[in-house]
Amino acid sequence: MAKKKAYNECLNTVKPVKDALEVINGKWKLAIIISVGVGNERFTDIQDSIEGITPKVLAKELKDLEQHKLIKRIIIDEYPVKIIYKSEPYADTLTPIIYALKEWGINHKKMISN
Repeated sequence: MAKKKAYNECLNTVKPVKDALEVINGKWKLAIIISVGVGNERFTDIQDSIEGITPKVLAKELKDLEQHKLIKRIIIDEYPVKIIYKSEPYADTLTPIIYALKEWGINHKKMISN
């Protein structure tokens, strides 16, 4: 019975974590969320703030993040047409996770460099 409980507990944790990682996993998604979150609104500003990302990949990842309601694409109808990206309020729920990952990364780097 204890094995069944441990199995269920593991499954109940792993599945939602896997679901979350499917949304934010990859080389660029968290970097894009952070970039837009700190105020980079224009496509070129976002691209310039993320070293190594190509325009094609950025466009694809922005669309994906928009589908997951983390980023909002706003078209400003003026001449010339202007497109900006904003964080959705839902993206703010990732802030504590991002800071926890930042702290863990800093501490891990210190630990393995000793």
